[in-house]
Parts: sequence; structure tokens; C-alpha cells
Amino acid sequence: MKILLRLFICLLLTQDVGACTQAINTDRITVAGGSVTEILFFLGMEKHIVAADITSNYPPEAKKLPSIGYVRNLSAEGILSLSPTVIIGEDDMGPAEVVTQIKAAGVEILMVDEEHSAGGIINKIRCVADIVGGRAGAETLIIDKLMPKINQLEALASINRAERPRVLFILGMQNGSPIVAGRRVSASGLIAMLGGINIMDAFEGWKPASPEAIVQAAPDVILISDRGLAGFGDLADLKKHPALRYTPAIKNSKVIVMDGMEMLGFGPRTLDAAIDLAQEITR
Repeated sequence: MKILLRLFICLLLTQDVGACTQAINTDRITVAGGSVTEILFFLGMEKHIVAADITSNYPPEAKKLPSIGYVRNLSAEGILSLSPTVIIGEDDMGPAEVVTQIKAAGVEILMVDEEHSAGGIINKIRCVADIVGGRAGAETLIIDKLMPKINQLEALASINRAERPRVLFILGMQNGSPIVAGRRVSASGLIAMLGGINIMDAFEGWKPASPEAIVQAAPDVILISDRGLAGFGDLADLKKHPALRYTPAIKNSKVIVMDGMEMLGFGPRTLDAAIDLAQEITR
């Protein structure tokens, strides 16, 4: 196991993201994506941020920044009025026509690729660090602050992989049906980081699931964001829902509620969230 962990660390420390180039001017950064904002604060670049989107809710100081709206529904006029020198965005920032408008106005836009894994978090941090010219400092932070967490998470995930807990991630409600995570979404990557099995990997994306499908899948653990829980009412209401009430997770009180961006943002604090969740699953 120690040899595997060393190989895992070496892989993380040598992987690189080739498309991440240094911005021409980082004096006035506008951010489209909560994980990028979190990373900029992690790198000590917060003084250069002039605005951020509404998913940028961490750290708390980020909430005080002027808002440019939602990362996938931005306005070119609002952003350009802030005179940014560069916009750093997550790979789903948009809509496309707004991105085109901003580029046509001569503002540099750099998008950061997303990979839903522990290694993907490290690569995202490196990418943002390359954009702002802070790679050396980022490597020190990665080694000192994040690699111990990745080691701890891998040890916990190994235990879970041996026990193969079946995990259901619920995003919210739609017309009375839980919206759950299939393949190739952030929640599926989170479940893999925990060492669990995504019981809804027969389909791709986020989809409503019927009571029959969820009961048949028999999740041992249910993960849900606090915002998603609000769609049910409270935890007691969720436990009574016909799609969930007969599952092993409800019977064994294995429902875990956490901040959605913390779990699914895939910034530095997602490692902390994953450790907490992996520990809960092993109990």
C-alpha cells in the first residue's frame, strides 16, 4: 500500500495541464466559477479579483465581491463594465455568445479544465497558478497542505473500496422525483474519491429517478447538498419520501448533508469534504 501511495503522489506531482498559459495582465481578475475563486484565495491572489460569479461563496470574503451573475448565464455588458484585464473561468462558463462578445472586446478569457478526481484538483490549482504566474508557490502549498490530505483520503478510500458501499447522490427534486447523479458528473467523481460505488451509473448526467429504481438500487449511503435537502423540506421529510424510505441508507441513518460547492466544486476544500464523507461512510 505504501508503494502505491508513493506512486500516486509522484503521478500527481509530475502531471501537468498543457493548455494553461500565463495571462497577459492579472491586475483586474474577474472570475466565473466558485472553484477558481477558491483557488485564487488559496494562492493569495484575492487582492487582484474585482468581481466573481454567484457560485463564488467561499471563503466568506468572496461573497463581498461584485457579482457578475451565474457562471453559465453571464452578461457581457455587466462584465465589461468592470474593466477586467482577464477573465478566468471554469470550463462551463457561458453562454457561448457572451464569451465570444467578451473576446471580441479584447478581454483575455482563460478557461480551466475540469477533472473530477483528487488529481484533477491538483491540476486545476496548477493551471490557475500558471495563469497568474504563481506556479512555484503553488507547488509548495500543494506539497505542504494538500498532499497529506490526499494520502489520508486514499487510505480511507481503500477501506471503502474493500467494503464497496453503494452510494446515491441526490441533487434535488423535480416534480416530486429525486434528481440523482449518473456517470460523468461531479458527484460521480466524488463518490469514486470516497471509494464508493455510484449506484446510478447505468445512465449519464443528472436525471430524475423513480421510487422503483432507487429501491431496487438499495443505496447504503445517501449524499445530498443542503440546498438539495431544502427541496424535500428537512431531513425528516426526506426520510419519508416514497423513493427513499425503504432504502438501507434511511434504515441505517446513513444520510449525509453537506454544502454543495464544498462537495462538488473540486477546489481545495473538496479534499476536506471527501475526507469527512469517507470517514462517515466507514463508520
